[in-house]
Amino acid sequence: MATRVIIVRHGQSNYNVKKLIQGRNNESVLTEKGRRDAQKVGNSLSLLPIDVMYCSPLQRAKATAEIIHSRLLSRPSLFAINQLMEIDLPLWEKRNKLEVAKIFKTEYQFWKERPHEFKMVLPTSEGKKEHFPVLALYQQAKKFWKEMIPQHQGKNLLIVAHNGINRCLIMSAVGISPERYHSIQQSNCCINILNFSGNWGESVQLESLNQTSHLGIPIPSTRSYKNHLRFLLVRHGETEWNRESRFQGVRDISLNENGKKQAQKTADFLKEIPLNFAVSSPMLRPKETAKIILQYHKDVRLESKTQLQEICHGLWEGKLESEIEVDFPGLLAQWKNSPETVQMPEGENLQQVWDRAIICWNQMVEDYSKSPESKTGIIVAHDAINKVILCYLLGLKPRDFWNIKQGNGGVSVIDYPQGIKGAPVLQAINLTSHLGSGILDQTVAGAL
Repeated sequence: MATRVIIVRHGQSNYNVKKLIQGRNNESVLTEKGRRDAQKVGNSLSLLPIDVMYCSPLQRAKATAEIIHSRLLSRPSLFAINQLMEIDLPLWEKRNKLEVAKIFKTEYQFWKERPHEFKMVLPTSEGKKEHFPVLALYQQAKKFWKEMIPQHQGKNLLIVAHNGINRCLIMSAVGISPERYHSIQQSNCCINILNFSGNWGESVQLESLNQTSHLGIPIPSTRSYKNHLRFLLVRHGETEWNRESRFQGVRDISLNENGKKQAQKTADFLKEIPLNFAVSSPMLRPKETAKIILQYHKDVRLESKTQLQEICHGLWEGKLESEIEVDFPGLLAQWKNSPETVQMPEGENLQQVWDRAIICWNQMVEDYSKSPESKTGIIVAHDAINKVILCYLLGLKPRDFWNIKQGNGGVSVIDYPQGIKGAPVLQAINLTSHLGSGILDQTVAGAL
């Protein structure tokens, strides 16, 4: 039985409002908005069977945790522990971010561009000491997992902490390198979900990242950049073969009635977001999904990219898992445990899918970055395609394919704040609350 971990960032603090660096400074407190948002988190989690809660001892996180705890019907035990404290930035704390960028120009550039190499030189009684904040925080997160996961096998854990430590908890669990520290977003009072398949060191699935719908924010807002580029990566709605867990691959299966409803709910979810472009796989199920979304965006033309079609399962297509096991004994287990090693019989391997999807993705980033104006568009594709794109953006490899979840109708948000010249930011992954299932992805776990 999997161990589910829900990770929440604390509510808005007075330091957040003033754009002051908080770190481990404990003077920062929740604003009224922060307290209201914490109540909203508690309401959204109230019916879930939470077995235990952990929070940072810093008051902004602890206060958030206490507000959430007061709304949980399961009334779990709540523990404040030091392993969930925020990143330690002693030379920068209480300073405005713009001030830090000006006074510590070289260090701040390292912080932004090479966070895993960023260091502070701190005076001590024995002389100067080098402190690597991101690396230290990453190790802190790993230590937390190694101690806590064995204690709570098969349970539901709720963690309330901070921007930095939340990032490192997610990254270290899924296998993302600390150099990608700035690649994932954590909004105040956001919700993230991880599923541990077993003990520490075994597979961990990132079910969702940076959910904010419970706060009345469908997707995180964009920042003001000259040529900001945003992709809304969508998985197609459900098909009958998804429902049956039958392998589809390149079989051109259309949406079932539930899939059409999911596409409509996704369309309503994205209705108020101005779109400038739309791209889909040429296959029926993503094209149908994209066209339903575009009913509210009449001026946007849908383009198709053949590189975005689903993985070809070859002789597996049309079959259930039980049938595949009979015809190809042991290969299905290999696909689940070491997907990068499997050559689909008369089909593709994962590296081939990876190569064509990433070439297509990078070409789209380059093409849409040429505009001097900011642009937002939808990319509608498949489970395997979306997974390899997200793995690539997170610095993961084909072997990590199962570490990312993609539900039917799920939406992921990827920003390029500086266009092709800058690194991407994963603002959100696998948002499915618009489908009516609350914070959990309850779409069918059908075959690809």
